Amino acid sequence: MFKDLVKGVRCDLSLRYVADGRTPLTDVAFLVGYSELSAFGRAFRRWTGSSPLTMRRNLASTPAARP
Repeated sequence: MFKDLVKGVRCDLSLRYVADGRTPLTDVAFLVGYSELSAFGRAFRRWTGSSPLTMRRNLASTPAARP
C-alpha cells in the first residue's frame, strides 16, 4: 500500500515538473527520488507510455500549453 502511494506521488509530481518545462529532466529525476535519469525515464514510460522528453515536447507544442 505504501509503495503504491509513493508511486502515485512520484508520477503526479513528475507530470507536473515535465509539463512545467523549467526544470531540467535530470533534476526532475532527483526531485522525485531517482538517482539516475535512465531509471526515471523507464518509470515515466511505464506510467505514461512516453519518455519524459517526448512528453515535454508534446506538451510544449500544444497551443493550450503556451502562456
